[in-house]
Amino acid sequence: MSFQGLDSGQLLLICGAGLVAVAGVAHTAAVGLDHPEIAVGFGALIAVGELARLTMPGNREVAPIGAAAALGYTLLLDLSQNQLDHSALQVVAVIAVGMIAGALPHLAVGRPPRLDAMARRLLTGALLAFAFRPLAGPLYRLTQGPEPTWWPALGVMVALITVTLFVDVFIAALLRAEQVRTAFRVAIRDELNMAFPLGAAVAASGVLLALATHSMDLVALLVFAAPLLVTQVAFRKYAGIRATYLQTVRALSRVTEVGGYVEPGHSRRVSRLAVAVGRELGMSEPELLELEYAALMHDIGQLSLRDPIPGGATVLTDPEQARRIAELGAEVIKQTGVLDRVADVVRRQTDCIAEDPPLSSRIIKAANGYDDLVGGSTDRDRAGAALERLRLGSGTEYDPSVISSMARVVDRLALSHKL
Repeated sequence: MSFQGLDSGQLLLICGAGLVAVAGVAHTAAVGLDHPEIAVGFGALIAVGELARLTMPGNREVAPIGAAAALGYTLLLDLSQNQLDHSALQVVAVIAVGMIAGALPHLAVGRPPRLDAMARRLLTGALLAFAFRPLAGPLYRLTQGPEPTWWPALGVMVALITVTLFVDVFIAALLRAEQVRTAFRVAIRDELNMAFPLGAAVAASGVLLALATHSMDLVALLVFAAPLLVTQVAFRKYAGIRATYLQTVRALSRVTEVGGYVEPGHSRRVSRLAVAVGRELGMSEPELLELEYAALMHDIGQLSLRDPIPGGATVLTDPEQARRIAELGAEVIKQTGVLDRVADVVRRQTDCIAEDPPLSSRIIKAANGYDDLVGGSTDRDRAGAALERLRLGSGTEYDPSVISSMARVVDRLALSHKL
């Protein structure tokens, strides 16, 4: 585990989680474990969840089984109708030790976990524990009173978990906005769309696990672990297929470079620049993924040319030829049967503004034009000259807002290279 490459927000989060974990472990070591067999059982399931963690789209590291087990332990009121009154600090200690135990095998084989993701899981678990555990005793007594009812307890669980989920989304959005340099409102929207559904499913599993122990004892851990593991395997397959898909598109984009139709690295540079501009303009993650696919394959139509364009610079070629290249590339992409939207973006990348092309097409056109003029050079004068040339076509060939966003991105990149 390394702290290199972490920004200030990530470091603050990790330090905060470390302090909470130390406090929880120290307190528990001082007073002893309440019901050790229960703590060990849930801690083991948390460790299994961390061991089976996976990376979802958007480079989000998640551990659904571990998170559900942590929620279940936090929300426990009783076991076989015997009241449990373990403290919030004990919950923190069990979560922290379970997470560390699950991370050790990954460390042993050189796959360190993401410290910021672990810290976020621990802090949100601690937040729920400190909010719920003081209420556990009164809620348990309601379930055992003259007219026993679980509804107040269930209502409090759902309300606190909902608040915790939104806090988690808020923290994740803050970190993501800083990491990928996107607007906070865009990061919030992406987290709500991409991460909140999984969080809601994990929360439901945690509540059910806590309620099941009321009558099933620790057997509930085994009963719930199996379906959670099956679900996690399905998520892993989905994430793996998506990663393989992107790798295939990247490999396909290199065909034009290997064949000498475009300069080496052109497609990757256009893709990186286009995605950065898309983020600057507030595009969502699904839109950015389509933009990345289209940018990687935007020149694949050049394979139909009998004689390659010098340097592959379509910005310098005849507009009709450029349009023909885009159309042929779109036809190739459409043959996959699953990238119709990407094919349309590629087809319309040569359209002028009056034809109202999609935003992704406008971005690719500008990014391709910039890289055709600059290539892999980091010379600021050359970059400035290229941007000025593109600005001359603003409003007719290029979208002015895209050019403005690209200028900001290029300035940031130049500054980072300088540093």
